[in-house]
Order: sequence, then C-alpha cells, then structure tokens
Amino acid sequence: MAKTATGASSVIYPLGIFGAWVWFWQQADGFWEYVLAILQGLVWPAVMVYEVFQALA
Repeated sequence: MAKTATGASSVIYPLGIFGAWVWFWQQADGFWEYVLAILQGLVWPAVMVYEVFQALA
C-alpha cells in the first residue's frame, strides 16, 4: 500500500494551480488565450518550484 501525503503540503500545489488559473484567466482575451491559460495554470507551479531551487543553488 502506497503512502499518501497528508497535511498542508498536499494542498500547496493544487492551490498554486488554482491561483495560476485565476491569474491567467483574468489576463486572457480570446478563446485560444483561455485554452492557453488552462495549460499555463497546470505548468506554472512546477516552473516556480524549479526557479526557487535554481535560486537556492
């Protein structure tokens, strides 16, 4: 049986995705920009984590 993450850490990534969706959705102006906003919202938290680790190195 696999262990699952518990506590606040399991909520951080979905909150990042939701926040990115809100931000990119507000910036979108047309159909394809809304589609791109959804994709950017999924990728943005991972990019931010990468940038943080790169800055710490």
